[in-house]
Amino acid sequence: MLLIRAIIRPEKSNKVMKALFESGYAAVTKISVVGRGKQRGIKIGDIVYDELSKVMLLMVVKDEDKDFCVKTIIESARTEPKGAFGDGKIFIAPVEEAYTISKGIAEL
Repeated sequence: MLLIRAIIRPEKSNKVMKALFESGYAAVTKISVVGRGKQRGIKIGDIVYDELSKVMLLMVVKDEDKDFCVKTIIESARTEPKGAFGDGKIFIAPVEEAYTISKGIAEL
């Protein structure tokens, strides 16, 4: 199993969540975060905003579902056909163990 961590624009979070749900991936954790990427924030006039609001989505999927989920996130999170700076990042990491607290058992 894999952990998908997607950091996206806040205004795209509902669209991404809807696309994942409609694709059969309802189990998603959504967290408001702040940060910056390579662009090091934005400058408007004399003011530099170096911490921008983002949304982080966390989900655990089967290895064989990774490509489909990543494609769904990319297609629904992009702001333009080719994308733009600040659209976000997706990180993939292996999950060694997972437990359902109410059942007290491992789910992998």
